[in-house]
Amino acid sequence: MKLDRKDILKALETITIAGEGKNMVESGAIANVITFGDEVVVDLVLHTPAMHIKKRAEDDIKKTILELVSPDAKIKINSKVEVPDKPEIKGKSIPGIKNIIGVASGKGGVGKSTVTANLAVSLAKMGFSVGILDADIYGPSMPIMFDVESEKPISVTVDGKSKMKPVESYEVKILSIGFFTAPSQAVIWRGPMASKALNQMIFDADWGELDFMLVDLPPGTGDIHLSIVQSLPITGVVIVSTPQAVALADAKKGVSMFMSEAINVPVLGIIENMAYFTPEELPENKYYIFGKEGARNLSEDLGVPFLGEVPIVQSIREAGDYGRPAAMQTGSVIETVFEQITRNVVQETVNRNESLPATEAVKITTMAGCSAVKK
Repeated sequence: MKLDRKDILKALETITIAGEGKNMVESGAIANVITFGDEVVVDLVLHTPAMHIKKRAEDDIKKTILELVSPDAKIKINSKVEVPDKPEIKGKSIPGIKNIIGVASGKGGVGKSTVTANLAVSLAKMGFSVGILDADIYGPSMPIMFDVESEKPISVTVDGKSKMKPVESYEVKILSIGFFTAPSQAVIWRGPMASKALNQMIFDADWGELDFMLVDLPPGTGDIHLSIVQSLPITGVVIVSTPQAVALADAKKGVSMFMSEAINVPVLGIIENMAYFTPEELPENKYYIFGKEGARNLSEDLGVPFLGEVPIVQSIREAGDYGRPAAMQTGSVIETVFEQITRNVVQETVNRNESLPATEAVKITTMAGCSAVKK
């Protein structure tokens, strides 16, 4: 039996590399295909060194050739990783801030802000210097979750300029639009007004030295997200989802937005919130109310890391309402859960910084974005 190179290329046009929109042939990932009778050699070129993406691409190639061309084909894959040299960060960076992590969700109500707050206090407990930018302009909740509703940022002078000093609680620096509005007051702003307020909280603030700035993004994929990625070189984003199909469909769109060619911000992984319910009196029992391992399966499908799962526990809700994040409950199951998830986030951030160039602030060059950059 002799294999035909054209048949193999046609088969490989049906698969893509995780995170890329074009098929393997069109994107240039398949550098060459050589056939010798029933043997085929595929030269694969990847632009990310992530091992899970490399393994999945190789498995997809083998499976596709065996299914669509010949089940008797002997396949050899030569994989090569080409990562561009790290360029200088373009756009405005914030001096002293090492990593900027966006926390996003495809839809509301999945506990994104709760996860952000608990990630922040877990990082602080590990010895990192941490800040939170509450970018959820229309639903700012960080002042409540850190019990600082009545606080107001004070003005300080830095290098002759007046700056906002973030409010500090549990060793976490926080800025939120909630500090500047009454608790009962709705923020009724158009996109440009919200973006301007965000820019002030980002660049007119005295954040000092931070190992991590967590940006609590609003639900969805809209104006504020574009403003943030245009304003800041985001190190990476964490996606929060619940297990049910409706939430996963929206989470998938969130991942797609950040991994698109126009945005191109690394996705550090997915966290599954409300993964299961465990009654306090039956700590060994798990009830999968919203479905089982939906976000874990989604992370495998999309080729992004799974960072962990957070159970439905009454104390998490109570802790958020009372302004003391649940991860601070020493010796509790929740402390352990968030500690492990936070370690995974830190590890993925280290992996990302070692293997990928620094993220640039995105430049929207067409009227499809919330604002156009004039050439």
